[in-house]
Amino acid sequence: MKSKRSVILLVTVSLFLLTSCFATVVESSDHPAGFLLGIWHGWIAPIALIGRLFDPTIRIYEVNNTGWWYEFGFYIAIISGFGTISLVRKNTGGGRR
Repeated sequence: MKSKRSVILLVTVSLFLLTSCFATVVESSDHPAGFLLGIWHGWIAPIALIGRLFDPTIRIYEVNNTGWWYEFGFYIAIISGFGTISLVRKNTGGGRR
């Protein structure tokens, strides 16, 4: 029972931390998003997509960015994030071929 509460608390805290770093609508900024923020926004893109359903100011992609480097980081994170999902997926087919 205690372990279940710990997992729920960890998931809740993690979601709050993830949502604090969403790309949002900003008119102008002195510090455009770079490579590392591109990686971060790519990793949290699925969560940002769900958040966008409830808050229209949340963006998946930061519009005010440095250009190629941000896009490269975003792309790398999207590919690596969804690629690892297929690696850890369990075989539900019943047997090995």
